[in-house]
Amino acid sequence: MTSIRQATLSDAETIHRLLLQAATWVDALGVVMWEGDELEFDAIQRDVMAGQFHVAAVDGQPAGAIRFQTEDLLFWPDIPQSSSAFVHRLVVARAFKGTGVSTALLQWAAGHARDLGKDWLRLDCDNERPKLKAFYERFGFNLHSYRQVGPYYVARYEYPLT
Repeated sequence: MTSIRQATLSDAETIHRLLLQAATWVDALGVVMWEGDELEFDAIQRDVMAGQFHVAAVDGQPAGAIRFQTEDLLFWPDIPQSSSAFVHRLVVARAFKGTGVSTALLQWAAGHARDLGKDWLRLDCDNERPKLKAFYERFGFNLHSYRQVGPYYVARYEYPLT
């Protein structure tokens, strides 16, 4: 069973390691997932201290993480922020690939957003990631639009919570 809780400062190193492992794996496939400075430990630590990261564990072992935000003016500047929650950096340890951790993290995020009175859960992903896009669509996310954000051309998805 997957349990999800808010990350504490002691989780920052684990989250950093999970993100680096995921980036290395995806980069090897020929797709740059995140730019190098986006994965700096200090940035991860700041986001953890701001209460944005949540971690998933399976049988007490760190299995994944997700960044949950109530505002995202970088990727979603064109929509009202108050009715949405946003997720980024969904990551699962390779050892837990295919075990439902990703789905559990998204279900948690949708429930948390609903508890906060939000109407939408939104996310983005690199448009060159067809398997990831298909996963989000199977979960129930609908394609909203495409947007160029710095070096990224992203597909933006939304999930209705009402």
